[in-house]
Amino acid sequence: MDIQHFDWTLVRSFLAVLDAGSLMGAARQLQAQQPTLSRHVAELELQLGTPLFERTGRGVVPTTAALAIADAARQMQTAAEQLSRSLTGNREATTGTVRVTASQVAATWLLPPVLLALQRAEPGIAIELVSSNRIENLLRREADIAVRMQRPTQDSVVARKLGDVGVGAYAHKSYLARCGTPRRPEDLLAHRLIGYDRDDTVLRGFARMGVTISKAQFALRCDDQVAYSYLVSSGAGIGFISHYSARAFPELERVLPQLKIPALPCWLAVHREIRSSKLVRLVYDFLAEALPQELALDADA
Repeated sequence: MDIQHFDWTLVRSFLAVLDAGSLMGAARQLQAQQPTLSRHVAELELQLGTPLFERTGRGVVPTTAALAIADAARQMQTAAEQLSRSLTGNREATTGTVRVTASQVAATWLLPPVLLALQRAEPGIAIELVSSNRIENLLRREADIAVRMQRPTQDSVVARKLGDVGVGAYAHKSYLARCGTPRRPEDLLAHRLIGYDRDDTVLRGFARMGVTISKAQFALRCDDQVAYSYLVSSGAGIGFISHYSARAFPELERVLPQLKIPALPCWLAVHREIRSSKLVRLVYDFLAEALPQELALDADA
């Protein structure tokens, strides 16, 4: 037998006939045509140089040669099935839908270029982007992967730190042209400041700088961080936004770069039970590599 030209698909037909005891039964099992199976058996017999079945009125009876190769044939079939499952698994790993949730700001300005790169690298994967600040999304299985600015504390969530999100004081060029540029932190009190309403992050930041300020001193207050960024970019006053958000507004200028505004840690989180999903893992690994690079663009801001 010339092994280089051996047709491995003939083994499947041989085993079907062996197990069914007839060509007709094997045809039903494989949903194939009986003449096709008969031809496959004849071709295999020709390649092996020996008869494999004796035809009877009720079906076929395996010869000694058929029984001798049966175990080896079943091993080949098992290997073929394992290969098929492996290939199917690989195909499934690159096709499907993964739901990613992130804060409003990250979903608006941090993730889009990264998801574009993912789309180009893995065109078979569809991404559902959920803009939300709730880590509960993972616990309720409303999302597969989360990008967060605080570390999840739930035991069922696995988190990985990606880097730090730098924050600075920014104002539109038109505002600075009208109102001047602050030179010292205390100069900010003479400017129109944009702060948060219920969130006290900015107040605590001023306190760390030794500057006492109340919410009433904010000319504009807004807890929606996307709207907040647009207030700053409109020239309404001086606000405090992430460096990656500021990149979206070329007319913004950073003021008081000496301000030591604490960076926000950026975490990638996934529910422990779905971490083993090949599809989710592929997206998780892509984000884990790409997002730190995106954050590094602002390292010297």
